[in-house]
Amino acid sequence: MTDSTADPPAEEGGAFVEPGKLPVWSWFGSDERSLVGITTLAVVLFPWLLVRAPVVSSVLDGYQSLTSLILIWGIFALGFNLLLGYVGMLSFGHAVFWGGAAYAAGIFSAQVNGSPILVVLFGTLIAVALSLVLGVITLRRSGIYFSILTLAFGQMFYHIAQAPLSGLTNGTNGFTDVDVGNLFGFLDLFGPTESIPLSTPLPVIGDWMYLFVGTFTVLTVVAITRILHSPYGLVFKAIRENEQRAEFVGLNVWRYKLMAFVLSGVFAGVAGSLFVVQGGYVPLESLNWTTSGEVVMMAVLGGAGSMVGPMLGAGIYIYVENVIAGYGAIQPYWHIILGLIFVVVVVVFPDGIWGIPGTVREKLSDSSAEERGGEN
Repeated sequence: MTDSTADPPAEEGGAFVEPGKLPVWSWFGSDERSLVGITTLAVVLFPWLLVRAPVVSSVLDGYQSLTSLILIWGIFALGFNLLLGYVGMLSFGHAVFWGGAAYAAGIFSAQVNGSPILVVLFGTLIAVALSLVLGVITLRRSGIYFSILTLAFGQMFYHIAQAPLSGLTNGTNGFTDVDVGNLFGFLDLFGPTESIPLSTPLPVIGDWMYLFVGTFTVLTVVAITRILHSPYGLVFKAIRENEQRAEFVGLNVWRYKLMAFVLSGVFAGVAGSLFVVQGGYVPLESLNWTTSGEVVMMAVLGGAGSMVGPMLGAGIYIYVENVIAGYGAIQPYWHIILGLIFVVVVVVFPDGIWGIPGTVREKLSDSSAEERGGEN
């Protein structure tokens, strides 16, 4: 197996491509520091663009809490994409880790400690435990059988939270006793960043909640980028390309798949815990199969196998659900609108929205080659 680090741009969008047919944005993500720097800048500017920019915000019609929500779902989509886009495993049960972490975080905040950091850590630990147990069981099968097993376990947890554990989870009403305190004991997460004098004010950020979520977003990008540029990341991609060949060269494929499954669960747990901190409520639907389906759509819509695509897909999905669906005449049909967007992107641009520039360039190149061939 060759070392792909010698030529990072030779891979993009989750698939190897021929030299000379690299997507337009193939450079993005090949350098860790540039990716983290651009991510940090994007996180800082995002609330200003969506909420405060004089012209753009009036067109997008965004609001402050939406910015945090998009980043939270973006973390979830990035974690899921680690499994789907870089290992090639499709899970329909990731709601277990999102919802399980959410319930654990909410109950922890109500009965033990409301520190936001401890709440996120505890929820993430529960997600790690769940992903380890379910990974050991579900990874005994592969392909469609693996996908169905994850779906079955997801629905089992949903119905367990709905009835047998309703005394703890509050059943169909969701867990409403979430009690998240101040960050570090004195920062009100929902207060504006201007509430505390700083040598460099952060008016562009909006509130401390966004800064809290944004920090986790940048850390997630750092962690996933480091994983993908490590020997583990190379093995993940080798398994995705040809699992049998990876086994033939002596790799313990099952162990690496389990590690990918657990790592994906970690980021799902971080996102689920942040969802509780930000929303102060755990809906029962957080464990339903629809939540697993939503994160699949986000990753595929934006572009599975890329670092930016899942975040982009999450932003579009949450924006349509919360803003477009708010218009009176459109509200009953927002699912249809989102479905049409998804179908068009998948059929016309199989590499997702992030892969559109590369797809267009490749089609133009093919057309030019055919014209030159016809002239000859």
